[in-house]
Amino acid sequence: MPSLPVIGITMGDPLGIGPEVLVKALADPAVRRLAKFVVYGRNETLLAAADRARVGLDWFRVDAASERAQDGSVLQPLVLDYTSEGLLDVTRPGPTRFGGLLSKAFVEDAITDAMRARNDPRRIDAIVTGPISKESWSLGGFKWPGHTELLAFRTKAKRHSMMFSSPRLRVALATAHLPLMDVRNVLTIGKVYDPIDLGHQFCRQLGIEKPRIAVCGLNPHAGENGMFGDEETRIIRPAIEAAKRIGIDAHGPFPGDTVFIGAAAGDWDLVVAMYHDQGLIPVKLLGWDKAVNVTVGLPIVRTSPDHGTAFDIAGQGRASEGSMKAAIELAVKLAHAPRTAWDSPHARGLATSVEANNEEEDAT
Repeated sequence: MPSLPVIGITMGDPLGIGPEVLVKALADPAVRRLAKFVVYGRNETLLAAADRARVGLDWFRVDAASERAQDGSVLQPLVLDYTSEGLLDVTRPGPTRFGGLLSKAFVEDAITDAMRARNDPRRIDAIVTGPISKESWSLGGFKWPGHTELLAFRTKAKRHSMMFSSPRLRVALATAHLPLMDVRNVLTIGKVYDPIDLGHQFCRQLGIEKPRIAVCGLNPHAGENGMFGDEETRIIRPAIEAAKRIGIDAHGPFPGDTVFIGAAAGDWDLVVAMYHDQGLIPVKLLGWDKAVNVTVGLPIVRTSPDHGTAFDIAGQGRASEGSMKAAIELAVKLAHAPRTAWDSPHARGLATSVEANNEEEDAT
């Protein structure tokens, strides 16, 4: 099995649906044939999830804190067991400090392993992150708004963007985990340019030779020529023109309430949305159970199901594993794809130029 990539999967919050969708996905023989798997989680929780879901799945357990865990293993699936971290003192699903501490430990160790040298036996080729609770992270004392921001910081990614890929839509976000009232103050030419450029490169990784990219406006009717705001002319259009100058087939800004109709029909390979719900509502409406969250711009591969912890149905055996399967499949595909120079000299030079424009804009 030397050609199979090693995919690390973090269990997510132990009180959410992450353990259930993980064991259901890996119970599929077709999924297990795609790669070698290392699971960062709690063995006891995974066993209970498999029992409730009534799936048969054998795996090999190693204590995550043991010397043996540092040696790597070809046995798979391999569960790095964090049982020694303590016992769950809460069984009812919901945000907890302990859930935050554990789920944060899973992803921190997975990032460390993904950043290891290629000849390191503990190295993994991609990360698939199970759903975490931002409230649980906060209860654990962590201020990160989500996986994306933590991954970008730990990997020292100069530029990154949250993207969602589904059978009918691909969407990249200019801003992600922000209160809606803050978007207008945070949006810059660079923040719009980056998801256009990084999304273009991601589409090329998927084999789309010349991606067609549509860019949303921020305001109703894309500003209606300044009647409802000037962000389209002052910020978004200059970012589109900067992308065009290096050969990216980008267009817009288009009204956010109509552009997804054409994208779902195949007119566009990627839509760049200005804020979280503008992009996520159509993705989840059209691709629920098949959509995947992928962080572009990182030096490592990271994908995730597009759903959260779903505490309301956790522990009931009702959660669908479709999005987790899709996240694993995309991680495998990206692990096989040629490495992308997200921060090539050309891209860095252009980004610097764009940010210089931002500084001039802020000064005025």
